[in-house]
Amino acid sequence: MKKRKILVVDTSVLLYDKESIHSFPGNEVVIPLIVLDEIDRFKEKPGILGESARYVNRFLDFLRQKGRLDEGVLIEEEDQIIRVTIDNPDIDILDDTRGDNKIIASALSLQKDTKRTVKVITKDINLRVKCDALGLEAEDYYKDYIDDEKIYQTPPEKIEVTDKDIDNLYETDMHDGSEYHLHENSYHVLIGSSPSKSVLCIYRDKNFHRLVDYQQNDQTDVKPRNKEQRYALHALRSDSIPLVCLTGLAGSGKTFLTLMSGLEEMLAGKYERIIVTRNIEPVGRDIGYLPGDLNEKMGPWMAPIVDNFRHHFKDNAYFEVLMEKGKIEIAPLSYIRGRTFNNSYIIVDEAQNATIHELKTIVTRSGEGSKIVLMGDTDQIDTPYIDKRSNGLSIVIDRTKDSVLTTHIHLSRGERSALATYASKVL
Repeated sequence: MKKRKILVVDTSVLLYDKESIHSFPGNEVVIPLIVLDEIDRFKEKPGILGESARYVNRFLDFLRQKGRLDEGVLIEEEDQIIRVTIDNPDIDILDDTRGDNKIIASALSLQKDTKRTVKVITKDINLRVKCDALGLEAEDYYKDYIDDEKIYQTPPEKIEVTDKDIDNLYETDMHDGSEYHLHENSYHVLIGSSPSKSVLCIYRDKNFHRLVDYQQNDQTDVKPRNKEQRYALHALRSDSIPLVCLTGLAGSGKTFLTLMSGLEEMLAGKYERIIVTRNIEPVGRDIGYLPGDLNEKMGPWMAPIVDNFRHHFKDNAYFEVLMEKGKIEIAPLSYIRGRTFNNSYIIVDEAQNATIHELKTIVTRSGEGSKIVLMGDTDQIDTPYIDKRSNGLSIVIDRTKDSVLTTHIHLSRGERSALATYASKVL
């Protein structure tokens, strides 16, 4: 048998991605017994965590038919060995009542007994720091990471053309862009040689298409305050872009523009209802701890949505009427699996706090005639095990940038107030 690296896999990795148990070819994957105990506590939970826990349990039970887990089972098609080891807490400096310390002790024991390379794979930052302090190799689970240079890798917004091209664009609403290599549905300002010659465009199917003058809706009275908001309103109302990603600092208008656009489209009969969802895990308490029915439990997380209604319509009555009629539905991300949303306008708030696996769950819920808007600020991530390079919103933007079905718009200017914009930049 060839000499393999020993990778001790933490609970956080197995719960984050159920497929991670298959993701280490050429190595020996060791799962400490304490990890199985921790996974067992999640098997009845709804959403991704429960599904991952059940999947890992069933797969390990399947492996029992192929060999003894304490000795290691070779999976030939994946070229990896999976072994379950008994925790060895005989490390005097560690508190053996803590699960992380038992994982570290198991890894140190394996390193001492086998004289082989042992590495702990974990999404827990503190566990990685502990490992380093004890001379043990540790690293994050990198399967869903984006390279730094790829984060929000966007083409130039301003593109120089001739004055004649600008004139033709206003006449025909289209200009050949086959010489450019730009992302589908990316927004640009085409600038002529004369100072007064410019036009806002969207790049699609190797052509620049002029954005027609914005038509204000009487029911919501929304006006774009800058060109980025103009781009956002175009994308949010476009029938040909079913997935829109909006990023930007606090107060840039992400929630307001998304909510008002969805309301306009629903009142116009394009959608039957608005679905609002978000990840509720980052606060550290399960939804069951909060009093009341589902809507009351979700109240604290839906406050930004309600605030936008109150600000624009001067009270909450309209929002409450729409809720009572089922025109607006609150759907926690953890409870969304198995549902299908047809003819719906789906808003995923604080999407930067969701993993790529959670966002995949909601995007794949989209049925016929539906639109999904993912919005968030990747500089404000509250979930412990993800960051700017590994959160679901960043990954969706990166993986879908060349699709004609999606677009990404970054709102860089704050419009909430001068103080809010200043604070977001300097504090």
